[in-house]
Amino acid sequence: MNPIVEFCMSNLSSGSHKAMEKLEKDTDLDVLEYSCLGHCTLCSQDIYCLVNGERVTAETPDELVDNVYQFIEENQMF
Repeated sequence: MNPIVEFCMSNLSSGSHKAMEKLEKDTDLDVLEYSCLGHCTLCSQDIYCLVNGERVTAETPDELVDNVYQFIEENQMF
C-alpha cells in the first residue's frame, strides 16, 4: 500500500501545487486533490498536505516535498 498524500485545492493556489506536481511523479505515492481538507486556519498560514492523514507543513514547495519524504521515512507503515 502506497502512502496517501492529500492536497487542498485552496492551498494549491498558495504554492503547494509545485510540491504536488513533484510528488505526483513518484509512482510509490498516491497523490490526491480535494476541494477542502478542513484545515482552513492552517491553509491560510502555510503550505501543507496530509500524509496518511497527518499534517505536514512547510514554508516552500521544495521544503514540503522534503518534509513529506522525511515524514514517510520516519513513519513507515510496514
